[in-house]
Amino acid sequence: MTRILAVARIEFTITRRNRWLILATGIMLLFALALSFAGSAPTGTLGVNMLTVSVASMTTLSVYLAPLLALMMGFDAIAGESERGGLGLLLSYPVSRAEILLGKFTAHLAALAIAMIVGFGAAGAVAAAYGGADAASLAALARLVLTSILLGAAFLALGYLVSALAGSTAGAAGLGAGLWLVFVVLYDLGLLGAVVWDAGGWFTRSVFPWVMAANPADAFRLWNVAASDGVAMATGLTGAAHALPAWAAPLSLVLWPVLALAAARYVFARVEP
Repeated sequence: MTRILAVARIEFTITRRNRWLILATGIMLLFALALSFAGSAPTGTLGVNMLTVSVASMTTLSVYLAPLLALMMGFDAIAGESERGGLGLLLSYPVSRAEILLGKFTAHLAALAIAMIVGFGAAGAVAAAYGGADAASLAALARLVLTSILLGAAFLALGYLVSALAGSTAGAAGLGAGLWLVFVVLYDLGLLGAVVWDAGGWFTRSVFPWVMAANPADAFRLWNVAASDGVAMATGLTGAAHALPAWAAPLSLVLWPVLALAAARYVFARVEP
């Protein structure tokens, strides 16, 4: 544990020095504030307070932004370290590859968590001050922050996996971009095409909700929607969210970081500095 924390401390210092922490926090804050005000129009029509609508808008924002920020932090972790010659030096110390990976993961996840808490927290506070809030909307905001960190953890671990697989930073960046495109954009487009083709048949009723929950980005969205009636009303995903048992989406979102990190550790063992 001491060696993991030592690696994490060094990696967090590098992340802060490279302005990654300020950049991620600034991007999250800017987009969260913009979406909170831009998406506040339906409050009267839906009969919910501004914070509820703001959480629904920020849920959509997080689906796109959290994976992107996590992959941008993770793709360079192994390939870049190897290219700069730092990996050989790091492995010469009495620290295992699993401890190096966990140390980097702890530091990068802490940076992502700070960005999420500051960005969503500030936007939520502004929305509550201008348009009101209740206990349910405050709980939805806290759940949004927690699940966004879990979503970031899943894609951070996937970033380490492509970084270990690629062997170069350019290759890892390309794989990371492809991964984001598949999980966040193409996966949903494929499901939409399958649902239209099925026209309300067996796939739509029985398989579609489970296939959605298998994708960490969709599991994140389903978890937030299913847990809050106000958010479900504002996003229009009520049907898919309530077609699954309550544990399905949380289990998927918790398992993804663990499995992806284990896969990254397996591939990292074969990387020669």
